[in-house]
Amino acid sequence: QVQPVESGGGLVQAGDSLRLSCTASGRTFNNYGMGWFRQAPGKERDFVAGINWDGRNTDYADSVKGRFTISRDDAKNTVYLQMNSLNPEDTAVYFCAVAWTPLLGTATTDFRSWGQGTQVTVSS
Repeated sequence: QVQPVESGGGLVQAGDSLRLSCTASGRTFNNYGMGWFRQAPGKERDFVAGINWDGRNTDYADSVKGRFTISRDDAKNTVYLQMNSLNPEDTAVYFCAVAWTPLLGTATTDFRSWGQGTQVTVSS
């Protein structure tokens, strides 16, 4: 079983950058697609970015395209989310998730296990 753990959240100002990390336990990390989602208070959990098993395919929510970049380092069992040009609308708890398959997923049902989340707060 691959269990993800997020880190790297914090309080930043608008325009700043932040990099989230997700380290997943388990020897078969590179067999799975990975994803990042976020959830603001009172809102649903929304897709942010996804990556397939070999890192060749990625996808992003329209709201973060051109600002966020997802990547993976299988040697470290880690997925990253580089977030640039942050704005207050990016404030949320960010969750890392492991997909059911090696493919890229965008729906919550595409993912088998979730981290506890890391808070990102962007002040104006």
